[in-house]
Amino acid sequence: MKVLLDADTGVDDALGILYLAHAQHLGLVDVVACGTVGGNIHVDLSTRNTLKLWELVGLDVPVAAGANKPLLAPLHEAKHVHGHDGLANTNLEPPGHQPTTEHAVDQIIRLSQEYPGELTLLAFGPLTNLGIAFVRDPHLAERIQRVILMGGCVTGGNVTPVAEANIANDPEAARMVFTSGVPITMIGLDVTHQTYLLEEDLQPLEQLDNERARFAVQLMRFMMEAYHKLGYEPPLCVLHDPLSAGVCVHPDLVRTERYHIEVETRGQFTRGMTIADRRPSPAQEPTVDVAVEVDHRRFVDDFMDSVLWWARRGD
Repeated sequence: MKVLLDADTGVDDALGILYLAHAQHLGLVDVVACGTVGGNIHVDLSTRNTLKLWELVGLDVPVAAGANKPLLAPLHEAKHVHGHDGLANTNLEPPGHQPTTEHAVDQIIRLSQEYPGELTLLAFGPLTNLGIAFVRDPHLAERIQRVILMGGCVTGGNVTPVAEANIANDPEAARMVFTSGVPITMIGLDVTHQTYLLEEDLQPLEQLDNERARFAVQLMRFMMEAYHKLGYEPPLCVLHDPLSAGVCVHPDLVRTERYHIEVETRGQFTRGMTIADRRPSPAQEPTVDVAVEVDHRRFVDDFMDSVLWWARRGD
């Protein structure tokens, strides 16, 4: 499977890249390139972090910087969850590589032409780059195999009572993607909030106690502390982006239901809401495969195996 990742690399994006590196080692995916976007952090920082993560996992993945802000609104960063550097204040040395000179939107369109019908777009962040690409190229949806995105929710939000952060950051772009006609799998809070690490899950990494293991533990603990401050008890490291990567590799990790999804762009209290028409006879044809159940334990075990594989290679 050829995958083009679009990321706003903060903590859980980084964990998702560690997972994808193991999947590529096993021959399950081929990450052909990566684009970056402003979301958890500004695009310049997310580009730096993305380059650094691919360097840490030893993969030569071209990285193209993309949109630095949403289409019609200011960017709402989440440094309280990801740290001032976006990577749990690990303060890593700068990457040894630079991004390509291509814009992330141009990269999407070009690669869709190089791999027509083969390319999966995996989106970890706001959908700004994807939205622009689908509007610029009206035939793009015909060449993309599927979009798998971490975003949205049916039962409740995180940045507002009804909206999830990635969609809420750029609902106009999200609406462009959801109305493009491309096949979509939505991995929203309904399943990502069921997929998390607890303190005991970190013990194998702590026992390993090398530089890579300590880096991974710092990422996980930082998110645990952030979620604890948000009122979650016990502290959780929620695997938002890693789960969307997991579904990209193993679609049967989740059970989906097909809904028509509208993205609210104007509501005073509902902007960014992903509205699923769950009536027996929906007004419009269902077009989005929405994840509604997840095999939590299977994915957590698979995810930890992936991180431990990478960490042990640092000995």
